[in-house]
Amino acid sequence: MKMHAAALHEYGQPMVVEEIEIDDPKQGEVLVKLAASGVCYSDYIFVEGKPLFESPRPIVLGDEGAGVVEKVGPGVTTVKPGDHVVMSWMYMCGQCRYCTVGRPNLCDVGRGPEIGQGYLADGTTRMHKGSTPYYHFIGISTMAEYSVASENSVIKIDSDIPLDKAALLGCAVMTGVGSVINTAKVETGASVAVFGAGGVGISAIQGAVLSGAYPIIAVDTRANKLEFAKKFGATHTVDASKTDPVQEIRNITGVGADYTFEATGNVKVMRQAFEAAGRGGKAIVIGAAGIGDEVSINALDFPFTEKSLIGSGYGSARLRVDIPRLLNLYKAGKLKLDEMVTQTYPLVDVNRAFDDLREGKNIRGVLVMD
Repeated sequence: MKMHAAALHEYGQPMVVEEIEIDDPKQGEVLVKLAASGVCYSDYIFVEGKPLFESPRPIVLGDEGAGVVEKVGPGVTTVKPGDHVVMSWMYMCGQCRYCTVGRPNLCDVGRGPEIGQGYLADGTTRMHKGSTPYYHFIGISTMAEYSVASENSVIKIDSDIPLDKAALLGCAVMTGVGSVINTAKVETGASVAVFGAGGVGISAIQGAVLSGAYPIIAVDTRANKLEFAKKFGATHTVDASKTDPVQEIRNITGVGADYTFEATGNVKVMRQAFEAAGRGGKAIVIGAAGIGDEVSINALDFPFTEKSLIGSGYGSARLRVDIPRLLNLYKAGKLKLDEMVTQTYPLVDVNRAFDDLREGKNIRGVLVMD
């Protein structure tokens, strides 16, 4: 079947929207007709020329999306044609050690060949242009009219949820909210500081609101992002371009924050998040730094302050539990998704969407398929 897709042919070059072919799903796979795809910084860094990992090209980007199941391959049992689904780059096999102990975001299979080599789990692709293969981006490639992915990467949702909003659960919202409620398990009344007020950071702020945290401090270098943060529940804001955010967080909290969240992928900011945590506090790193980047921490802080520096991968998500829960909160008016989508674009405008992401214009831009 022919479809239009946004493909990256070379790192550091604009995306090319072109017609390619997509094959039917194989054993355990699902063909999804996509309605929407989030425009994520994790995609942009490949366009920028600073990829998280090496992948063959051309590659169809897109790491969060939602749509309707078109076809299913043999052996698929959790979805059927016509089901509305969220697509997630987190693959969960359900059988490895991590899946069986309730930590499917660390699944052994999900970190297998499809992540860095552009394939699905069987080591092959479903997209091509003639004899030229087009490669999959972390198993889902949502910047296209259709996607073939493993059944383990699609989660059925209620059909009354707008798909352009549900798409955000595929990465940004689950990552940010989950880092607060799953990874950190923030207590009611605890103080929280979030470094970075993009899609993931705003989601972490929403997670802090859901947890009953106070104060909730948003840190960014862009005034418009700090204004966004206030609308989503930040009680205080810090412009890191004008003041030392560590000292300002200490001034607001008196002793440093109980929990800090780093949502920028910048190693300098990761250290700031650790320093801004009070004694006994936790600094949670959400952002993905570049390959080989390292964080330097004063080692004496560990025994003398009992602070912790921990990671959060995809919000420590359990997809089939957490995504329906968060969407129920959305339907109840407790989780803001409509407000997060600040701009939509047709697929042909994917490069404009990336330009707006780079310039910080959006909380989340979303590609909508015709």
